[in-house]
Amino acid sequence: MPLLPNAKKALRVSERRSVINARIRSRMKTMLKKFRQQPTASAMNEAFSAIDQAAKKNIIHKNKASRLKSQLSALLSSK
Repeated sequence: MPLLPNAKKALRVSERRSVINARIRSRMKTMLKKFRQQPTASAMNEAFSAIDQAAKKNIIHKNKASRLKSQLSALLSSK
């Protein structure tokens, strides 16, 4: 348990951010799963949007976002 006031505040901020990050990560994973089950252009747009938001918030690395988007577009073009 933190003792100093700034450490207490950092803990509160960290807990708040982890909830927000989990929400964004969950949305991204849900959209990826939805696209992989039924690869359509509209599902790809939703997945790309979720991936871009996660990358923008530094939840995933920008290179991982690029790799995921490349894999999804390859999956769509192969179908």
